[in-house]
Amino acid sequence: MRVGVVGGGQLARMMAGPALELGIELSILAEDPSVCAASAASRVAFGAGQDLAALRAFAQGLDVLTFEHEHVPQDCLQALEAEGVNVQPPSAALLYAQNKLHMRRKMAELGLPNPEWAAVSTVADIVAFGERAGWPVVVKTPQGGYDGKGVAFLSSADDAERVAAWFEQFDELLAEEGVDFARELSALVARRPSGETRAWAVAHTVQTDGVCDEVVAPAPGLSEDTAKAALETARRIAESLGVTGVLAVELFETPGRGPGFVINELAMRPHNTGHWTMDGAVTGQFEQHVRAVADLPLGDTRALAETAVMKNVLGGAVQHTPSMLPAALQHAPTSKVHHYGKSVRQGRKIGHVNVLGPASELDESRRLARETAAILRDGSPETATAPETED
Repeated sequence: MRVGVVGGGQLARMMAGPALELGIELSILAEDPSVCAASAASRVAFGAGQDLAALRAFAQGLDVLTFEHEHVPQDCLQALEAEGVNVQPPSAALLYAQNKLHMRRKMAELGLPNPEWAAVSTVADIVAFGERAGWPVVVKTPQGGYDGKGVAFLSSADDAERVAAWFEQFDELLAEEGVDFARELSALVARRPSGETRAWAVAHTVQTDGVCDEVVAPAPGLSEDTAKAALETARRIAESLGVTGVLAVELFETPGRGPGFVINELAMRPHNTGHWTMDGAVTGQFEQHVRAVADLPLGDTRALAETAVMKNVLGGAVQHTPSMLPAALQHAPTSKVHHYGKSVRQGRKIGHVNVLGPASELDESRRLARETAAILRDGSPETATAPETED
């Protein structure tokens, strides 16, 4: 079995180990030789995911082509499919992770819980939406935004001009109400082409400056009804859109409103909010994604501990992260460190830490994860701080 991954970042890198264990040859199409997945894959080709000729050459001899990002253009995907390439997830599904306006329209068509939203084509449209829905308003580019990019929070009509330049690139933007939410959640499900699905526990995700900072699974204190509805929603999206591989459904928890949440965004690939599954579940998301796109039976998703905490490691004072590995492992032997092999840049995702434990020791697990990450980032556990919006 030969699986090809478009993209050479940490998500592709973390698919390589599980693929090797399954006897699957994992190839990557890397942007350049410096990408962190290049040292992990069985075969590496170089080229852009937006270059149809490079994609065609890469796809030769593969059993399935999949992705670690959503940035391959639709016309390229459709051309590959027309030529018989087994693209998973297929272009018809990936569209809804690539374009937020298409996603909102589809969620509305399926009767799933959206925030109030509108497609806007002028600054005046944004102002009119804000007057109707109430301020603040969130404006997003329909394509290309990630980790807080392409997103603007507008507190009043006076702020609307801030995004005027975006209309030079996009005919329409997405305007959404500023949802009054209790916290952010993530529902992850995997689906194979033949239809089998498996879901993990709904997780509580903490974002800082638009970037995932910490994840706790299962989400503490989440009602059974809301958790069940969230997973049913994720499964319904996967089945209705024909998603294959891992689907992450990012949610805003809204107690007392609808099923207790509204949908924020979709991702059709392994996702930062699912990194805890690598150590915290029988089958982690990276192995499951490879199984799913190859249409192999999916693995058990049961949790291996009462709680799992994932803490991202971002670039900081330490320029050679491996030099701090002995200190980090000595400080917290129960921590599982995942280093991406990337050069350090301030704020760049360079790894993550997972800590498992009983529910009664959740605060201790969070402390250990934060301190381990702080050692890797800054050389000392004393720089560890709680996320800006912890609960």
